[in-house]
Amino acid sequence: MTLKIDGFDNCIIGPAFVWDSSGTQTMVLVYDAEEIRDLLMSRDGMDFGEAREYIEYNIEGAYVGPTTPILVWKHDEFYGEMDD
Repeated sequence: MTLKIDGFDNCIIGPAFVWDSSGTQTMVLVYDAEEIRDLLMSRDGMDFGEAREYIEYNIEGAYVGPTTPILVWKHDEFYGEMDD
């Protein structure tokens, strides 16, 4: 069963297949973290820092097993863009 982050379906990029420590391949959902952040800011009235803290604590910090969704930060201002 693939886990979803409630309330953020429109932030899904697509599926990814990952291998767990037992060698089993599992499908997980991949989310655009910046879209989640923007949605928290527009929908819930959070500022940039509040939205980032919410994501770090409530989503990135919540390991719920091998089907835990993956967040991708494509152009996050918090870390800066990654070099190619």
